[in-house]
Amino acid sequence: MSQGQPKPVLQVLSIPVLAGLSLAVWAAWLGWDQHRDVQPDGTTTGPYEAWQVIGLVLTLLAPVCWAASRRHVAGAVLGTTAGLTVAAYYDWSDDSSGLFMVGVGLVMMGSLVVTAVVSTVIASVTRDG
Repeated sequence: MSQGQPKPVLQVLSIPVLAGLSLAVWAAWLGWDQHRDVQPDGTTTGPYEAWQVIGLVLTLLAPVCWAASRRHVAGAVLGTTAGLTVAAYYDWSDDSSGLFMVGVGLVMMGSLVVTAVVSTVIASVTRDG
C-alpha cells in the first residue's frame, strides 16, 4: 500500500513543532549548565560536557527520524535547524567577544547538514518498493 504524498498542512506544521521541540531539548540538556570549569593548569573547559551534547543529539534523533519516515523531511530539516540555531543564539548572545555568532553559524550549518543526511536516508529506507 502506497503512503502517497503528505498533506501540505501537516508538512508545514511539522516545521514549528520540531523547532519548538528542538528549543525545549536544548534547554533540557544544555540550558542549565552555564559555567566554565577551570582545570588545575589554568585552562578552562565547557560550559558543556560531552555527555550533554551526545544526549541532545540522541534525543533529537528520534523526532527527526519519526518526521522523515512520514515524509516530513522539510520539517525535520528546517524545524530542527531553526530550533537549534535560535537556542544557540539565545544561549550564547551574552558573549562579550562577539565570536558567539561563529558558533551559532556552525550549529546552523552542522545541524542542517546532519538532519538533511539523516532525513534523506530515513525517507529513502522507509519508502515503499
